[in-house]
Amino acid sequence: MAENSAAEATPAKKGKLKLIILLVIVVILAIALSVAGTLWFLGGTLPGMGGDGASEDSAVTEEPFIPSAYLDIDKALVTTVQGEGRQRYVQVYVSLEALGPQALAAAELHMPLIRSQLVMVLGNSSFAELQTPDGRKNLAASMLGTVNQVLEQEGEPAITRVLFRNFVVQ
Repeated sequence: MAENSAAEATPAKKGKLKLIILLVIVVILAIALSVAGTLWFLGGTLPGMGGDGASEDSAVTEEPFIPSAYLDIDKALVTTVQGEGRQRYVQVYVSLEALGPQALAAAELHMPLIRSQLVMVLGNSSFAELQTPDGRKNLAASMLGTVNQVLEQEGEPAITRVLFRNFVVQ
């Protein structure tokens, strides 16, 4: 009888061991699927699978980021404009933006000519235009064209933008 009870205990232990191993495998599989699903939803690709992720990385490395450089025109551009039948004053502090230091060095070299031309552009503006955001955008575009025209005449590289640091109309 003692032999029968020992024989019955061994199959019960083997059944429980199989159940525990099966549960551990199911839990590990669930965790692996959860991690793979999360990576797929967040990144779009799974690690180790070439696909689209490799082509996106190569496209990004083809165009390196080039930071902008800036040059502040130290003195304000001050002039008068005609508005509402009387003289109005305009004071503008300007900065120039370029993608390389060569264009800013050229602009600094030719600053007297650039300042003169910018004052002329500002003086030819109307008071009503300078009070609207669109008028200021048009003025910035006109100033950009003027500065680039001066730099082109001198055989220098162009700048990318004219920025207003301070803008006062009175």
